[in-house]
Amino acid sequence: MSAPEPVSLHQTSDGVAVITLNRPERRNALNLDIKGRIADAVVTLEADASVRVIVLTGAGGYFIAGTDIAEMEPMSPSRHQALATDRMFTVLRRCAKILIAAVEGYALGGGCETALCCDMIVAGEGARFGQPEIRVGIMPGAGGTQRLLRTIGKYRTMKLVLTGEPLTAIEAFQAGLLSEVVPDGSALDRALALAKTVAAMPPLSVQAIKEAIQLGQDVPLETALALERKAFVQLFDTQDQKEGMRAFLEKRPPAFTGR
Repeated sequence: MSAPEPVSLHQTSDGVAVITLNRPERRNALNLDIKGRIADAVVTLEADASVRVIVLTGAGGYFIAGTDIAEMEPMSPSRHQALATDRMFTVLRRCAKILIAAVEGYALGGGCETALCCDMIVAGEGARFGQPEIRVGIMPGAGGTQRLLRTIGKYRTMKLVLTGEPLTAIEAFQAGLLSEVVPDGSALDRALALAKTVAAMPPLSVQAIKEAIQLGQDVPLETALALERKAFVQLFDTQDQKEGMRAFLEKRPPAFTGR
């Protein structure tokens, strides 16, 4: 019997695709092969017009326990550059479609940074989030310091990255790091339910909202408000705006087409 693929892709009929990492012997730790497969899967799904939301999850009760230390240990700075070891994170960050992380167990190091690339994070109550890189003589290098800083603030981020101590799911939720905490074993089901809801929304509105939030978080408030207002006004030139408002007035479900 052949071993399962370490990264599998499943598409549903409602505009949702699921990428599952399955490397149980290493608690789904990331190596170059796994990261390349995830990046390639996201690129493929981004080019597929039938896919509107992507859910990223891990099998075996773990999300991603970190990055493969054995592979990383001998690397030089030039080797990191030559191998583009950050490609997966760049692909995730730049993905135009909605990404939802369904987290069970560990999301540590590169696993936490992978979740931080997503637009929503749903976690089982037993999940743990952390950046323990300092304990092996390095630091987060795929967004951990900067995304945490912008999400949970300076003082919580400093504690997390300087001690390497993880947050429980409840602590992460209270800090504003998570979208929802659910009973253990149900993170994927809840993420799929959210994905199905978002996939049924008008695609141009979804895209405009993601762009406004992504671009707005790193610019002055007045600039962000101008970006939001411009996107808001432009949506009034879409068929989905006409359909959505007419359906509301006519008390019927809307039929959005993405135009």
